[in-house]
Amino acid sequence: MTAPLIRGEGLTRIFHRRGGFLGRGVPMYALRGVDISIDRGEAVGVVGESGCGKSTLGRVMLRLMPPSDGRVMFEDRDLASMGTGELRGLRRRMQMVFQDPYGSLDPRRSVGAQIADGMVIHGIDNPAERVVELLRQVGLDPSHAQRLPHEFSGGQRQRIAIARALATRPDFIVADEPVSALDVSIQAQVVNLLADLRAELGLALMFISHDLHVVRHLCDRVVVMYLGLVMEDGPAAEIFRAPAHPYTRALLAATPSMHHRAATAPLAGEVPSIARPPSGCVFRTRCPMAQPACAESVPTLRPLPGAEGRRIACHRAEEIAA
Repeated sequence: MTAPLIRGEGLTRIFHRRGGFLGRGVPMYALRGVDISIDRGEAVGVVGESGCGKSTLGRVMLRLMPPSDGRVMFEDRDLASMGTGELRGLRRRMQMVFQDPYGSLDPRRSVGAQIADGMVIHGIDNPAERVVELLRQVGLDPSHAQRLPHEFSGGQRQRIAIARALATRPDFIVADEPVSALDVSIQAQVVNLLADLRAELGLALMFISHDLHVVRHLCDRVVVMYLGLVMEDGPAAEIFRAPAHPYTRALLAATPSMHHRAATAPLAGEVPSIARPPSGCVFRTRCPMAQPACAESVPTLRPLPGAEGRRIACHRAEEIAA
C-alpha cells in the first residue's frame, strides 16, 4: 500500500473569544483532534451543518492557518517542519477554490493576469500560452482573457477561479463550497467540470459542501463532521446506501429525495456553541439514540463492525451495526 498524498493527524484548531478568566479569552474548538487522509486522485467530501469545522479543516490542510495541535503530512513530510522556501515550493502543488467566485477575484485586474499569477510566482514558463490552454480547459473563450471579472456570469467566474487553481499543475485542491453561491441551473455544470478535470488530471480533491446530492455525485469517500469532530467516514456509496451514525441519518433525512434512505427524523434544535460544547458525545443533545452514558465520555472514531473501510464515533456502534 502507498502512503496517502496528504493526511491530517489529530488536527485541533482553537480560537479565542473575548472574556474569560483574567481576560485570557474563552477557547473555542473549531477542530478537535481530526484525522483525515486523501489518496492521489481521490475525491473526499466533507459534509456537515454550518459551523461544524469544514472550512477550517480545509484551511488547516493547506496551512493557510496553522493547527493549534496535530500535524499535516504531505507525501510523509510534515508541513510544520518545512522552511519558508520548501513550503513555498510545495504551495504550487496545493491550491484552493473558494466559495465566492467574485470575492476571490480582484475586480480591477484582467482574469488572464490573475490566472497567470501563480505561474509567475513559481517561475513556470510560458504563462500566456498556459492561460489560453486553461481557459479552453474550463470551457471559456481564450479571447476573453483581457476582460475584468464583472464582465462574466457567476458560473463563468467560478470557472476562472478553477483555472487559476489549476495554473500551477497542483496535485491537491480544496474546493470550499464552490457551487453554493451559484444558480441551481449552473451548479451541475461546474460540478461536472470538476469531475472531468479530476479524472483527466488525476487530482486529489477535498470537496467541502452541505449539498449531499453533489457529494454523492462527485466523491469517492465522505467525512461527516459535527462540532469539530468526525462522526462517520467511509466510502460514499456505502454511507449513502446505509448511513450508520444518527447524525448522518439525520442529514440524509433532511435532504430532499434522500429522506427515504434514513431511518430517523430530521434534526431538531440548533448546533451547540463551540465555546460550550456538551460533555461526552457532542451530538448527544440532539441524538434520538442518546443514553445517560453518552454524557460521560467522548466516543472515539473506530471501525464500524462488519463494514470494511467505515468508521463511526458512537458509543452504540455495535448496536447500530447489528
